[in-house]
Amino acid sequence: MSKAPNFFPMLVRLTGRKCLVVGAGEIAAEKIAGLLIHGAQVEVVSPRAVERIRKLVGQGKIVWRRRRFSPRDLDGAFLAVAATNSSIVNQSVFRACKARGVLCNSVDDPVHCDFFYPAVVRRGPLQIAISTNGQSPALAARLRRELETQFGPEWSDWVKHVGKHRREILEKRMSAKARRERLLEMASPDQFQEFMRRGTITKSEAAEVAARRQARRPPPRKSKS
Repeated sequence: MSKAPNFFPMLVRLTGRKCLVVGAGEIAAEKIAGLLIHGAQVEVVSPRAVERIRKLVGQGKIVWRRRRFSPRDLDGAFLAVAATNSSIVNQSVFRACKARGVLCNSVDDPVHCDFFYPAVVRRGPLQIAISTNGQSPALAARLRRELETQFGPEWSDWVKHVGKHRREILEKRMSAKARRERLLEMASPDQFQEFMRRGTITKSEAAEVAARRQARRPPPRKSKS
């Protein structure tokens, strides 16, 4: 039995880069949405398209090549997603990508993937990505839901706050040791609690945080009679 590949986790800048999606069904529409959020220039190749994708075309957000896939569609592409309902077509896209040095994700086919779409928790600039190397997307989704409870909307403001003060510290003249200590203290749990006490989040967000904390507390023990 061959050893499963060990994927390298990283965050990639997609802004302005061509990303090709082969297929235009509902699954492809989900993949396209994720690419657009990160500023990719999306091109879709498929004879037909669902309404969600047609709307994006009409809004000028993506380009639709209304035909079957051809290897030349990969010209200038940074990555590709094979999202048709045919494993034969998806694998042909993967082989064409491999020949041209283009990263490819073949939906629901881990063997023919250079990268995976992780389950992601987004709180403003904070992103927490969960991957099982394609072994169990359902497990990754469950872990994402748990982390969404743990890391609520207040974390968006907190990370922005930390980033602002980090820039201020980096501009000051001090020893490397002192700077490191300041940066570690700034990101400490105590500083987070102080941030929360100062009321830097909205009342509704604070109520949501309190409700989540209450839900995580174990029920009180009943006294023995």
